[in-house]
Amino acid sequence: MTDNAPIPEQSGQVSDAVAGNWVDRFAPAATRPFLRLSRADRPIGTWLLLLPCWWGLALAMLMTGRFGWYDLWIALACALGAFLMRGAGCTWNDITDRDIDGSVARTASRPIPSGLVGVRAALAWMLVQTLLSLVILLTFNWAAIALGALALLPVAIYPFAKRFTWWPQVFLGLAFNWGALLAWTAHTGSLGWPAVVLYVGGIAWTLFYDTIYAHQDAEDDALIGVKSTARLFGDNSRNWLRRFLAMTVLLIGLAVIGAAIDRSVLALVVALGGPWAMGWHLAWQLRQFDADDSAGLLRIFRSNRDAGLIPVLFFAVAWFL
Repeated sequence: MTDNAPIPEQSGQVSDAVAGNWVDRFAPAATRPFLRLSRADRPIGTWLLLLPCWWGLALAMLMTGRFGWYDLWIALACALGAFLMRGAGCTWNDITDRDIDGSVARTASRPIPSGLVGVRAALAWMLVQTLLSLVILLTFNWAAIALGALALLPVAIYPFAKRFTWWPQVFLGLAFNWGALLAWTAHTGSLGWPAVVLYVGGIAWTLFYDTIYAHQDAEDDALIGVKSTARLFGDNSRNWLRRFLAMTVLLIGLAVIGAAIDRSVLALVVALGGPWAMGWHLAWQLRQFDADDSAGLLRIFRSNRDAGLIPVLFFAVAWFL
């Protein structure tokens, strides 16, 4: 992953987008405000939504010992769905936060507060992305379709969470890790307890990385009365991050044991190496954490794509053992 400092606002660019992203370089000018509204110029969110899907699919295949062409479709459909639903969710978030975003330095350049996209146009764009996601969801079994429909609930609630709780990151975790349940069910046809434990482990991971991310806005959030775990933990954030790190590793490890207990000892050990190695990556992030370094916080946050890919690689290798 390329770690770049935030780019200056020009020609509608958003301040915390990745420099040289494909939207700014290649997308037709008329589509750029809408793609920026979907955060297509900041792909880390799509990765963070997608990776729990791939965890769930990989552990489901470990448990059943099955792999077919349909599983390749599940993996691809999750990628397409993650891109679309992340875009729809971000559009909804920016609609509900349009007054708040204009008061925060990092978000004031987003398309709605900057005046590049109106609320009605944003609502229409959100609907298009949601309907395309529904088309993909309908290729799954009925149990997975039902789970996909339920996922809309935490997505709808999340933008309002920072108004009524100091723990909005929990609601983000509920939404962003739903794919672990969905992909597991798309493969197996029913929900199993390892998938639920994996889901909770993903929520702990979200608490880890989004607390780091939220420290970028802590001062602005305090001025406008927006709540977050970064503000709640304050100078004690490092200790809380250690707890979330431990919870992530332990819960994902328990999910691995539940899914791979009937596989060979070597396969189980290799699969357990996924959360173990991910934990070391999170420990590295914790060592880099400096609440006063906004650019560093953004780099750490973006590095979670690599952290989340580590279990996928270990689970894939374990399947062949």
